[in-house]
Amino acid sequence: MNISIVIPTYNEEKYISNCLTSLASQSLKPKEIIIVDDGSTDKTLKALSALKIRSVKLKIISQNHKGAGAARNKGVKQAIGDILVFVDADMEFDRDFIKNLTAPIRKGKSKGTFSKDEFVKNWDNQWAKAWNRCIGLNSNRAIPKRFPKKSPVFRAILKTEFDLVGGFDQNRGYDDDWSLSEKLKYKATLAPQAIYYHYNPDTPIEIFTQAKWRSQRKYKFGLVGKIITLIKTPILTATFAAPVWYLIRYRSISSLIGKFIFDSGTFVGLITNIISKKTSK
Repeated sequence: MNISIVIPTYNEEKYISNCLTSLASQSLKPKEIIIVDDGSTDKTLKALSALKIRSVKLKIISQNHKGAGAARNKGVKQAIGDILVFVDADMEFDRDFIKNLTAPIRKGKSKGTFSKDEFVKNWDNQWAKAWNRCIGLNSNRAIPKRFPKKSPVFRAILKTEFDLVGGFDQNRGYDDDWSLSEKLKYKATLAPQAIYYHYNPDTPIEIFTQAKWRSQRKYKFGLVGKIITLIKTPILTATFAAPVWYLIRYRSISSLIGKFIFDSGTFVGLITNIISKKTSK
């Protein structure tokens, strides 16, 4: 079975070269890697044009800034593989990642898979650690060990299944990758030993930007859920117990500052989303 990898990019000049190099070195080679640039304003396209990879066919597509869901859908329209693999530009991969991720599909045991062997690549950075703590993790894992054996996020899926429901919801926002599972009415199954790495936000500005985008996701109870989350945000309620607890628990000034920045980004993102309905970065 042929494999097509689809990668949306938006201002990923820092990471895209390492991402593609690790994919080109896989023990199980994909048929193609499709990069869909979602209107980057940095040097992402320049980095892509300078990259020399001969072991795998690269397709580079550009579009106006519409969000990751729209970029993935556009990439799939150009894909020729029987299996689609969705990864992000700020990821790097163990040599056997593709082989292990797609093994249950190739053996006919699953229609779609995910991996919980995801680790933080830049764990030595104080702000990367602060980000994990803000989202409730205190190790170099990006997905906890206790995570269930099924997930609403597909890393790999049969193209026939993807086409059956028309792909991702393009207007969903941060958690658009959940929309495929919701349409299909089933979740991805675990693919063991598919190890990969993800870069956390590693500056205060990146924490703010990522928290702002993260807050623009689907909420239970819709607008009411957004308002409840907004009210509970410490920035609005002037509740400083949570950030101070971070200082006591982690003995880290960066974790304290990171928590304030994270909450500020969440607050701004929610306000922006409620007023303008914006869901893209």
